[in-house]
Amino acid sequence: MRYGNLQIFSGSAHPELAENICRYLGTKPSSRDIIRFANENLMIQIKENVRGNDVFVIQPSCGAVSDGIIELLIMLDALRSASAGRITAVIPYFPYVRSDKKDRPRISIAARLMADLIQTAGADRVLTMDLHAPQIQGFFHIPMDQISARPILCQELERRNMDNTVLVASDVGEAKDVGAFARILGRPVAIIDKRRFADDDKAVPTHLVGDVAGMDAILVDDEIATGGTLVEACNFLLEHGANSVRAAATHPIFCGPAIERFKNSQIEEVIVTNTVPVPPEKQLDKITVLSVAELFAEAIRRIHHSESVGAMLN
Repeated sequence: MRYGNLQIFSGSAHPELAENICRYLGTKPSSRDIIRFANENLMIQIKENVRGNDVFVIQPSCGAVSDGIIELLIMLDALRSASAGRITAVIPYFPYVRSDKKDRPRISIAARLMADLIQTAGADRVLTMDLHAPQIQGFFHIPMDQISARPILCQELERRNMDNTVLVASDVGEAKDVGAFARILGRPVAIIDKRRFADDDKAVPTHLVGDVAGMDAILVDDEIATGGTLVEACNFLLEHGANSVRAAATHPIFCGPAIERFKNSQIEEVIVTNTVPVPPEKQLDKITVLSVAELFAEAIRRIHHSESVGAMLN
C-alpha cells in the first residue's frame, strides 16, 4: 500500500534529535501545539493536514517519563483522528524497557503494557533502537523495527588503537551483544560473572571469564543508568590487571549519582549516543556523545519507501 507525503512530528522529549533527523531527510518537523493546562492536563493539536500521509512521531522515553508517554499517546490519537494514512511511533529509547518479565509476584510486565497502549492509541508501526530485552518486539501485534547503534559505536572505537583491546560484558546477559561488537572489531571477549548474596538486588562481581591482564578493556552495555555497575566493573577489571577501562553504550540515561561517579572513577572514557538528551550539566570531558540521527533518518526513509530495515543490521 502506498501512502502520501512523509511527515515528521516531534514530542517535547527530544526535539533536537527530531530536527537532526529531518535535516538528513531534507525536511522540517511538522507543526503541532502542545498545551499544558493549569490542572496539568495536556492538549495536542496537529497544525497541518496529515490526511493519507505517512507520519512519524519521534518521542524517546526520558526526563519526566510518565509525561512523555502520555504526550506520545495523545499525539498518536490526534493523528489517527486527523486521518493520517500510516502512523509510526519512533521511540529511540523504549519506556519501561527493563520491565519485560514477571520476575517477582504481583507485578506488571510494564513493557507489554506500553506496547498495548501505543497500539491502542493509534500507532501502525514502531521504530526503536537497541532494546534491553529483544523479546519486547513480540509484545506488539503491529510491525516493530529495531535498529542498532553498533555501527557508529564501533566506528568510533576503531579511531582508538585497538591492537591491545579486549571487549568486556559487565554480566553474562550482555555476552551476546558484546560478541556482536567483537565480530565487527575482531577483538577477544571477557565476561564478568556477578552473584547476589543478599536481598538488596545488588550483584557483586566474583569471577572473570577471559583475560584482561595487560590489556585495554572496553565495557559494552545497552544503557547506563546510575553508573554503579559500570564503575564497579571498571574497578574489578583494574584489579585483574587491565591497563585502562573505557565504556560504550547506546542509551545515556545518566540518572541519580551517575555523573559524580564518572568524575571520581578511573574510567578513561564513556562513549554513548543521543537516543536521549544529554544536557550540558551531564557532559564531561570523558563523555563522548555520538548522533544516531542519520541511522534513524535512513530507517525512516526505508520504511517510507517500503525498503528493508533489517538490511541496516548487516
